[in-house]
Amino acid sequence: MAATGRLRRRLLLAVPWRWRCSPCRGGAGCPPAGQVRAAFLRFFQERHGHLRLPSAPVRPRGDPRLLFVNAGMNQFKPIFLGTVHPRSELAQHRRVVNSQKCVRAGGKHNDLEDVGRDTYHHTFFEMLGNWSFGDYFKEEACSMAWELLTEVYEIPRDRLYVTYFGGDSSLGLSTDEECRDIWLRLGVPASHVLPFPLKDNFWEMGDTGPCGPCTEIHYDHVGGGRNAAAMVNQGSPDVVEIWNLVFMQYSREVEGNLLPLPQHHVDTGMGLERLVTVLQNKRSNYDTDLFTPILDAIHKGCRGPKYQGLVGDADVGRVNMAYRVVADHVRTLCVCITDGIYPGFSGAELVLRRILRRAVRFCSEVLHAPPGLLASLVPTVVEVLGDAYPELTKNADQIMDIINENEAAFLSSLDRGRRIIERTVQQMEPSTNFPAEVAWSLYGNLGFPLDLIDLMLEEKGISLDLAAFNKLALEDAKRKAGGPQAGQLEDTDMHLDVHSLAQLRSNNVPATDDSPKYAYMLGQHGQYEFSPCQATVLMLYRDQSLQKEAGAGQRCGVILDRTNFYAEQGGQASDKGYMICLGQQEILFPVESVRLCGGYVIHEVTAVETLRAGDQVQLFVDEAQRLACMTNHTATHLLNFALRRVLGNSTEQRGSHVTAERLRFDFDAKGPVTVEQLQQVEQVVQDVIKRNEVVHMAEVPLTLARRVQGLRAVDEGYPDPVRIVSLGVPVESVLTRDSEAAMQTSVELCCGTHLLQTGAVEDLAIISERQLVKGISRVIAVTGGQAKQAREVGQCLAVEVDSVSLRMKQRSTSIPEMQNLSKEVGQLTKVRITVLYRKIPAWALYT
Repeated sequence: MAATGRLRRRLLLAVPWRWRCSPCRGGAGCPPAGQVRAAFLRFFQERHGHLRLPSAPVRPRGDPRLLFVNAGMNQFKPIFLGTVHPRSELAQHRRVVNSQKCVRAGGKHNDLEDVGRDTYHHTFFEMLGNWSFGDYFKEEACSMAWELLTEVYEIPRDRLYVTYFGGDSSLGLSTDEECRDIWLRLGVPASHVLPFPLKDNFWEMGDTGPCGPCTEIHYDHVGGGRNAAAMVNQGSPDVVEIWNLVFMQYSREVEGNLLPLPQHHVDTGMGLERLVTVLQNKRSNYDTDLFTPILDAIHKGCRGPKYQGLVGDADVGRVNMAYRVVADHVRTLCVCITDGIYPGFSGAELVLRRILRRAVRFCSEVLHAPPGLLASLVPTVVEVLGDAYPELTKNADQIMDIINENEAAFLSSLDRGRRIIERTVQQMEPSTNFPAEVAWSLYGNLGFPLDLIDLMLEEKGISLDLAAFNKLALEDAKRKAGGPQAGQLEDTDMHLDVHSLAQLRSNNVPATDDSPKYAYMLGQHGQYEFSPCQATVLMLYRDQSLQKEAGAGQRCGVILDRTNFYAEQGGQASDKGYMICLGQQEILFPVESVRLCGGYVIHEVTAVETLRAGDQVQLFVDEAQRLACMTNHTATHLLNFALRRVLGNSTEQRGSHVTAERLRFDFDAKGPVTVEQLQQVEQVVQDVIKRNEVVHMAEVPLTLARRVQGLRAVDEGYPDPVRIVSLGVPVESVLTRDSEAAMQTSVELCCGTHLLQTGAVEDLAIISERQLVKGISRVIAVTGGQAKQAREVGQCLAVEVDSVSLRMKQRSTSIPEMQNLSKEVGQLTKVRITVLYRKIPAWALYT
């Protein structure tokens, strides 16, 4: 006990403010939000041995189901699902703590329309969390939480209530008496330990996947010795949940039943905004120092009435609602833009566009602020959040530019929308609803937030036909879901589920040795020679279960002890090819795709004969397809290097995709990329191709690799050791301390397959460049013979365009001549579309 007391005193001394939870809170002695956050992280890191991790970006990584990271656990999903690569850093974690940036707007968790109406909803918030991955469980999690809240933060125990799962007979789940008894042993009075049903105290990741009972800690803002048990989970603003501790011990199957997880995990989440509200003795999140500097800056910028915290009918003119909307939304804009999500026209970008336009509307229409107020708040947001998330500080100017440009565009469309509403109202019959079709056009085409349309109609005493509007929205969602949309969920039949992965490991089935995919060399005459690979079938996977046998005609995943096939990862498409059973050379099993899951490589085949575990197989990669992918992947590294060389070192990769046919590369761009710059990029690439540089590749410890100056890496989990690909400079040289060799060439962390020398790329032609959203450009390029053909066709087309242009400038008055020119322009337009479709250089059309 004495040792614990001394450690607690050290924790308190490490934070200059001594925690107090008393009626005098809220004055000068209140803990700043930064210290509240720091104390949480330090408590778990120093007192309980957790690894402190930085926040993941709010753009989800490898999860097409999510628009934004909306919970602290998102980045740890591969651990919960069992799909984490066994050699990755993530797989080594046992207990972790962090403060995660989260956005809840759009999708399943959508707080956008509620923000501003009350004093506690937000689109951006910070989630404080601690996790255990197969380490501690309920006893330790509850004990740590209680210690932090009552001994470090010194929140009065009589104001805290805890809930636990009360069971569910339909699922065969009994009451979580273990959790209840833990709280009682910790000294929580029985009257403050409350059971609740499935909807309140059973947490699920989604319709399927890991789930389990949870226990929540609630705080009574009123206190005074009263018993507020009856107000828990009743939506009262006086009694609020502050911390949720989830015990992942089941997996929800497709059929709806629950199976025990092979390994138990703990996932906790506590909103920083609510915790600070408690510790600063406030009743509104907006009254804490996370928001008051921003609210003060809004008041200074609009010179209107001060923020008073009013809601509902008391908030005349919705001025206070406008303050809350703008303060919340500018935080979200800063965080999203910093993490690479820009206002745009689909997915998360579209949601952010609506957030920005909603904020602009309240600035302009309610606060009567001059244009530019929203962007002027960015330095204040950076001041509030920059210490915790230093990436905000680096991007402040870019954030302001993007906000200003989008605000100007929306203010223009706002005038158009107002005129459309005025004209429609004049044509309407009395006592009728505003037509949903017009509202949908404002929403979809001009980017008007729904609550903005409601407000503009309310001012005229008119209601929107909401049922008809929702019907149009549903039809639009179905139409989009019906086609092949980017980001649609991929077929998951060949993805090993958490139980199958656990079964493989419990049966000591080794992870697939895929190092033979790198076993190739240059032959005597300069051709690539790929080494053969013989392997043993360890297991088959079909219908979400592991099997020992697959019959003729059955589609299945084949797990081998080793493979020379490349599984899709790192932006490179998977190999194709075939396998044969030894002794049956005439029977080919075509390999349609290859995937990596939890260290196991899954070869998707349709069996033409019975295939069994134990069969010996010979593997044959489609060498032409593999070589084309290698060429395009090495060219992608060259392109990345060239873009930085031409556009500047601040040019960051945002994504890439490599196939046998072409390569795609997304990157940060301050403004539109010019034709001249694209030509310079091509020239830099071609210079390296002509030098026929050696492509050096080696596996090194991840910590050593990250020290390389000028290293190019994207935001993704890398295995340890990690593979470095360096063009022209040996890996040993770039690893030398203080070496600047990597600054002069392309050095990247990459698991892909590459050429051994750059000369085999032969040529590279950029066939398309466009801005995806403001600040992010996408280029598409082809290599080798395709590049040469594209360049020749583009140049021929450019000659024809020049000829037509010259004759048009001569201003011929001959009607037949003008008709002929018109036909030629029409033909060239058709050819241009065909050229672009066939991937001819875009720059060749604009000489």
